[in-house]
Amino acid sequence: MVFERYDVIVVGGGHAGCEAASAAARLGSRVLLVTLNLSTIAQMSCNPAMGGIAKGQIVREIDALGGFSGIVTDHTMIQFRMLNRSKGPAMWSPRAQSDRIKFSQKWQEILIDIPNLHIWQDGVNGLVVEEGKVKGVQTAMGGKIYARAVIITSGTFLNGKIHVGKNQMEGGRLGESNSSGLTRDLLKYGIESDRLKTGTPVRVDGRSINFEVLTEQEGDPTPGKFSYLDTPPLKKQRSCYLAYTNQKVHDILREGFADSPLFTGRIQGSGPRYCPSIEDKIDRFSERPRHQLFVEPEGFDTEEYYINGFSSSLPIDTQIKALQAIEGFEHARVLRPGYAIEYDYFPPTQLEFSLESRHVSNLYFAGQVNGTTGYEEAAGQGLMAGINAHRKLAGEDPVVLKRSEAYIGVLIDDLVTKGTREPYRMFTSRAEFRILLRQDNADKRLTRLGYEIGTAGRERLEKLERKENLVRKMTGFLEQHNALPEAVNDYLEKAGTSLIQRKARYANLLLRPQVNLPDLIAQDHTLRSYFHGFSGEDVYQEALESVEIEIKYSGYIEKEREIAEKITRLEDVRLNKDIDYMSFKAIRMEGREKLQQIKPENIGQAARISGITPSDISVLLVHLGR
Repeated sequence: MVFERYDVIVVGGGHAGCEAASAAARLGSRVLLVTLNLSTIAQMSCNPAMGGIAKGQIVREIDALGGFSGIVTDHTMIQFRMLNRSKGPAMWSPRAQSDRIKFSQKWQEILIDIPNLHIWQDGVNGLVVEEGKVKGVQTAMGGKIYARAVIITSGTFLNGKIHVGKNQMEGGRLGESNSSGLTRDLLKYGIESDRLKTGTPVRVDGRSINFEVLTEQEGDPTPGKFSYLDTPPLKKQRSCYLAYTNQKVHDILREGFADSPLFTGRIQGSGPRYCPSIEDKIDRFSERPRHQLFVEPEGFDTEEYYINGFSSSLPIDTQIKALQAIEGFEHARVLRPGYAIEYDYFPPTQLEFSLESRHVSNLYFAGQVNGTTGYEEAAGQGLMAGINAHRKLAGEDPVVLKRSEAYIGVLIDDLVTKGTREPYRMFTSRAEFRILLRQDNADKRLTRLGYEIGTAGRERLEKLERKENLVRKMTGFLEQHNALPEAVNDYLEKAGTSLIQRKARYANLLLRPQVNLPDLIAQDHTLRSYFHGFSGEDVYQEALESVEIEIKYSGYIEKEREIAEKITRLEDVRLNKDIDYMSFKAIRMEGREKLQQIKPENIGQAARISGITPSDISVLLVHLGR
């Protein structure tokens, strides 16, 4: 076979692969996306949803940088909810239920519309490497395809093995073949691999569910969206539902433990701590009488439901029997069984912060092959790998996001600095600067960067500038003008906060937790008159939310910004790649070995390595003459 020569080859058509391929191609590289199945590009293998706690922030960051995950989600969602509204804005996280089929179709439309992005259906079972630099890939159909850089985004397909009870089968997803050979080839170049495990629950025919006894979970009355662009608003929503296991369900599940691959040792890979199978949950939390399940529709035009929280690799008859013991599922018909899948991954401490391999030049890894779980984490890595692969070929420095800049920065820093021995999932608690990394300000944090590197267009920049201009005007008015007692005291009394005896700055009133800006505007004629002049702006609602958050939490935001700036100064203290850490006798052996293995780029990253102590950092600073 004769192929064109490409700048970048992306191996795998999942969420990481789609973002990687589209980013590199739009920046100007000639890109080939190689995938095992053209019809399952961007397939939602697990739950049909995007976003959630911390994950929603990642999707907004991808969008702010010019990626497509937010746009695809907005075009294909069937429900939207802003989670954690009862908590502070650092915890607010957008989540959308998606139409599984339309999500994949929309991604395919986007990829096809990028002129210098080609797609090829095939497997990849090896690399072409010369003098330590990747030169292309060897395909399963026997052809070599040459490129200057390769990005591996193979998801769960590398030597994937599916488990259902005692039954095992090779596969990357149920009904799809796995990919073999590539891991074995990578080992030749000194790249280490290991095994992880994840799983998925039964899918149920909604016509067999008694929804009347379940708790309905509707979407937000005024649904939001992910993209900062003018994507279509969601006009019609489908409800999700809550169900619960019970003691009878747990007893039935325990009957299948003897045939469980999880408990009999047939599964060797580590499973996800924060999304365990139902059998793992009832074993680890045996004192709990029930567990919550989320019953989620898979699209507008289907009756297939995903039973979130009921992931299982138990025998099929045990799964069905236990399912039918749940209230509302007495007559449930299962469309697809739950299963566990084991797959190869490559411990990410072998990567540079650009996601390039330390063993093979111009080879990048992104997504579940780096040990993560979730579409959002994969997509964020894919975007950065695509950007950095293109930039290296163009002779430009990589883009490495700081922990104080983005959840994507936290994600990659955690992976490369600390590694992971179980599927990594992002949480707000992993980010020490989560007040700065809110879902509402991802554009402010990242869009200018996206515009500078070429992934975000002028339209995004201009919209950000309009929003920032509006925020400045609104904030200035609230800080400089006063509310009169007769205008706001009725509202303050209803809100359950103390009345004012004399005029007070609007901004000071907003510091009260009981007071919110939209209600204050509705109550006060002066405010209503001023803000009405901006209500026709396309960024009005976004600006309004940002103004209230930044005023109400200004003290916390400023304190966190000061801490971030201090830590950033440590990031500026560079460490030479040639340092021989084994020669530092004042550092314990564990610290020396980890520093030697990871080769941190700066003092800040060295300090975050597990096992590195403050005294170790002091030794390094003395060595640097600080």
